[in-house]
Amino acid sequence: MEIETMLRAYMPESEGMQAELAEAMRYSVFTGGKRIRPRLMLLAWEMYGGQGENPAPFMAAMEMLHTYSLVHDDLPALDGDTVRRGRETTWRKYGECMGILAGDGLLHHAFETAAACLAHAEYPERAGRALHVLAQKSGVSGMLGGQAFDTAHSGDALTADELLGLYEKKTAALISASLMIGAILAGADEGDVTILEQAGIRVGIAFQIRDDMIDSAEAPETPGSDARNRKTTYVSLFGMQAAEEAALRYSEEAIALLRGLSADSAPLQQMIRRMAVRRQ
Repeated sequence: MEIETMLRAYMPESEGMQAELAEAMRYSVFTGGKRIRPRLMLLAWEMYGGQGENPAPFMAAMEMLHTYSLVHDDLPALDGDTVRRGRETTWRKYGECMGILAGDGLLHHAFETAAACLAHAEYPERAGRALHVLAQKSGVSGMLGGQAFDTAHSGDALTADELLGLYEKKTAALISASLMIGAILAGADEGDVTILEQAGIRVGIAFQIRDDMIDSAEAPETPGSDARNRKTTYVSLFGMQAAEEAALRYSEEAIALLRGLSADSAPLQQMIRRMAVRRQ
């Protein structure tokens, strides 16, 4: 499945009264992201035979939700970033008001996209369960809750437990949801879904620690967003070497969990190992 083509098919067209909004939404999504979350979802679905409900609407919805979180994170009221992936951030290009609305639009369109499949689902109970996971992991008890804690404690010195709790919600929630949803749509049993949730949490924490390392490696004259906003990170607490070790350790813990699944998880394990050592 070609993810970029699939995403374009689910995005709204830039026409009518909402033309500028749709343009800002499309600009936000197509900025050269790695599509980690939809790729993980697809791998989990394929791991259980690639049968059952089509994961494409949920893959698109997941990437929209992830992008909406970035668009809002970049706003002046939050991190105030002006550049993301080498391009102007959405609010910087389209203005703060349209930046807010573009994030809102992606959030709503994500659930419109995922929910639309319920009407013609071959296994409606799977689609319904997947939709619930999508909402729960992206909402108040998941990613959004993590963003709220991050905002409320911006500039504060966090403990290690607080930092890891933040990573579990803000970053790992959508990663674990991606694995869970792929498996649910393919008909995996609840035991395996639970294992994937726990593995996904560890993958997400490792992913965020690696992000901390990448941000800290920015040139001193152009400090990363974390340094500018005086955020506690794994690197600022423990140093670069400990962060490297932790990213690898959490990844290996995830892989150990995957070995207990009823399905062959080798391709997923390979992707997790690549993510653990990425440099950008």
